[in-house]
Amino acid sequence: MTTFAALGLTPALVRAAHECGYAEPTPVQAAAVPAALAGSDVLATAQTGSGKTAAFALPILQRLHDDAREAPKRTQALVLVPTRELAAQVGESIRALARHLAEPVKVAIVFGGVSINPQMMKLRGGAELMVATPGRLLDLVDQNAVRLDRVALLVLDEADRLLEAVFADELARVLALLPARRQNLLFSATFPPALQALASRLLHEPVRIDVPQEPAAARPVVEQHAVEVDAAKRTPLLRHLIQTSGWTRVLVFVATRYASDHLADKLRRSGIAAAAFHADASQGARTRALAEFKAGQLQVLVATDLAARGIDIVQLPVVVNYDLPRSALDHLHRIGRTARAGAGGLAVSFISADSEAHFRLIEKRQGFRVARERIAGFEPAAPPESFAPVPANGGVKGKRKSKKDKLREAAARGG
Repeated sequence: MTTFAALGLTPALVRAAHECGYAEPTPVQAAAVPAALAGSDVLATAQTGSGKTAAFALPILQRLHDDAREAPKRTQALVLVPTRELAAQVGESIRALARHLAEPVKVAIVFGGVSINPQMMKLRGGAELMVATPGRLLDLVDQNAVRLDRVALLVLDEADRLLEAVFADELARVLALLPARRQNLLFSATFPPALQALASRLLHEPVRIDVPQEPAAARPVVEQHAVEVDAAKRTPLLRHLIQTSGWTRVLVFVATRYASDHLADKLRRSGIAAAAFHADASQGARTRALAEFKAGQLQVLVATDLAARGIDIVQLPVVVNYDLPRSALDHLHRIGRTARAGAGGLAVSFISADSEAHFRLIEKRQGFRVARERIAGFEPAAPPESFAPVPANGGVKGKRKSKKDKLREAAARGG
């Protein structure tokens, strides 16, 4: 069993790590910290809740502690993240780890959805470490509020999400502004082909860290339930479960922003403290809703998949899939919001006749069958046989044939 001191960290960082709840380094921290301190590029994949933030924050802070500081402060380390909530969460975690350093490290946290002017004011005098979403970072560069020509260390957190279409162009623009010679650290929960391609272009002889999932016996248990119910009865069923099961906090996932607002409004009108959480909400509303939910002032947070990754809600007992996710991977991230920090959790999925085949595909991909249940008073009107068997192809994002594939097959048949 290694210790933080044995990883080469200063006593101030060791003390802060212990205060942040790490008795000893997690596997990803034990592997990544020495590699990053040695100046190597790092490519790390590890499951949610494995301590990835500290795995890159600790070596960054140690490097800043060891290196001579510039005046005015230049941005030497840049952490890119996909969402505003993750930027705030990562930035505050880094500040907590830096709090005992003899010479303070200025950490700037910048993201869109709020006025740019206060962020520009805070950047006067510079910041050695910046946590940013790509879009707002480019806005600040355009306003000459930040320069990236001194960045010596780049971190892509949730790197697989940063490669999604909505971020891809912005990420490319940011990379073009950085010095060609720098250290790169990529951290991700998954390693899809697009990330493999980026890693091959971006990283130079990286240290590859692949922390396997803990064996099932060692992982906190997510107890899964699948309740058969007609779509029209989902809201009454949700109210019934909240009121009769003693759920103090529930994260409810829906498919669209409209559904988030609509369901939260219905719950409030029935006397349940609820709020919507989605990308169209103002940043102030999102921050307030998340803070009130974490503090227990809200009983229900109705969210799109914006809340499925990168948001840590301590002791969240229940997750409900009001609408099913698009893919098995999204399902894994959703239910991973519960059963954290050693606690168990409950995940409930509402299954209608129309969504039964889709859920069976999710079960097949996750390698786990969930017994179907019915609750008295909310039984579906459709007969059991209408819950159709899974088709051979299709249903889950990323597995159906593309339009090009179908055209090629048709052309081949014609030939």
